[in-house]
Amino acid sequence: MLKKYNKTFLRNDLIAGLTLFVMLVPQSMAYAMLAGVPPVMGLYASTIPLMIYAVFASSKHLSVGPVAITSLLVFTGVSLYAEPGSSEYISLVLTLTLMVGVIQFLLGLLNGGFIVKFIPHSVLSGYTSAAAIVIAVSQFKHLLGIDVGNYLQVHLLFFDILRKINEANVLTVFVGLLAFSTLVLLNKRSPRIPGALLLVVVAIVSVMLFRLDQQGLQIIGNVPQGIPQMTLPSISFQTIQLLLPMAITISLIAFMESLAISKSIARIENYKIIPNKELTALGVSNIVGSFFQAFPINGSFSRTAINHQSGGRTQVTSFVTAICVIITLLFFTSLFYYLPTAILAAIIIAAVYKLVNIRELPTLLKIKPVEGWVWLLTFCVTLFVGIQWGIIIGAILTLILLIEKSAKPDIAQLGYVPEEKTFRDVRRYTKAITSEKVLLVRIDASLHFANISYIEEHLKKLMKQNPQAKWMVFDMSGVNDIDTVSIDKLEEMLVHWKIEVLFANMKGSIRETVNRVDWNKKYKEQQLHLNLEKLLEIKGLFRYFQRRDTKLSERSRESSWVNDYSI
Repeated sequence: MLKKYNKTFLRNDLIAGLTLFVMLVPQSMAYAMLAGVPPVMGLYASTIPLMIYAVFASSKHLSVGPVAITSLLVFTGVSLYAEPGSSEYISLVLTLTLMVGVIQFLLGLLNGGFIVKFIPHSVLSGYTSAAAIVIAVSQFKHLLGIDVGNYLQVHLLFFDILRKINEANVLTVFVGLLAFSTLVLLNKRSPRIPGALLLVVVAIVSVMLFRLDQQGLQIIGNVPQGIPQMTLPSISFQTIQLLLPMAITISLIAFMESLAISKSIARIENYKIIPNKELTALGVSNIVGSFFQAFPINGSFSRTAINHQSGGRTQVTSFVTAICVIITLLFFTSLFYYLPTAILAAIIIAAVYKLVNIRELPTLLKIKPVEGWVWLLTFCVTLFVGIQWGIIIGAILTLILLIEKSAKPDIAQLGYVPEEKTFRDVRRYTKAITSEKVLLVRIDASLHFANISYIEEHLKKLMKQNPQAKWMVFDMSGVNDIDTVSIDKLEEMLVHWKIEVLFANMKGSIRETVNRVDWNKKYKEQQLHLNLEKLLEIKGLFRYFQRRDTKLSERSRESSWVNDYSI
């Protein structure tokens, strides 16, 4: 990459890096406040970790740093054990950052990037929408200038805010609402204008000129100058036990967000993202960041989009941004003394409200109701039980549904469709011709110990409903794998059932597996047929499908011997 680097790349990266710096400074301080740590720690998280990520990353455009949802997860996990902002709280946050980094690094080292595939879009979408609402409501206290409890459930937060609404500071409310509406307007009308930085500058100047802090407007106060000294986070077995569930949650969510963003840009720019390399890069950056008083970082949707739009070509943009933040820490932190917390709250709310995507729910319910209900459950659990539980419950429910679907596969009875000269599922094709003598069955799943008994049970029901049946033909086209338990059960059918069992469309890998137990010798005639139609012709069974037995077809379609998972 360095051989191809040129002056054009450097110019584009400088412009994009400076643009990101302008956007990152106010956002990082706001997200630090959301995480329950001093605002300056947001700046710390925007220095060394950015450079470390840039060295190890496969993405050329991903902009990492403090992010809203990760910041709220930090607050959620650590506020249970210490008072936000206290030295004990900060110590736990640094330990959490180290744990997140170690988990991500180990997952990357062990090629564990595939794990995130088990968290489906419906869970992630419902979780993100609810988390964005929790984030927004949690910032109302700063917009109103009131003190509320550190609740993790949105209804408790909301009720506490309502109880104390009469304590709201009028000036704080005015500043917060004006800032929020200005940001929304600028984002819609002039997205290239750095609205957050502009608001920060105007707010600081206004507070200094009119002494608004003396009229009840809360400001962040002293911001320590200089870069942080390298320190080792405090680690103990008890602390690891307390923080491990949240560390795992943050590790996976941070990686999923980062991967989704980086892949979307990589598709546009036509290059490949290596998931395990991204895991390693995030892991190392968080590990090193924990030594420099940073809280967990990951990829940002908005900043990555700005980086791409601004012409950024490589991760040099991260170095430019980090160096600018370091210069700010060394020389300009005193300028933030008069920054109102209401401005930071407005920046957070303006950034997260776009993440709420309620309109997706009706679409999911219409297309795939199960996914819609998973979305809704994840959304409600995140809102009303706790942000740390939402994605866990959603993922567990999805896994249960996946296991149930695997244990109860779709079993289709086939009938002949003369117009197409082929065999189709009688539930889908009401005019398909069936036979009382020959039962055609297609199993649309791999055969394994968890589903073979279910399959056997329902096949026996089918035979009971068709006492005159003499043949049962399995269309194996939907079977991609088979285990030893299933082989034993099929052998039992071949040997002990009173009707003749035949197999068609058996794939090569399945044939190789069953032939290891001598099926090619013991049941050669039953399983050598590659084509269903050919099997019926050779065995002289196709004649049973030359006429339609209406009574049987209707009975087959109305029976409840199968679970209708077919699509």
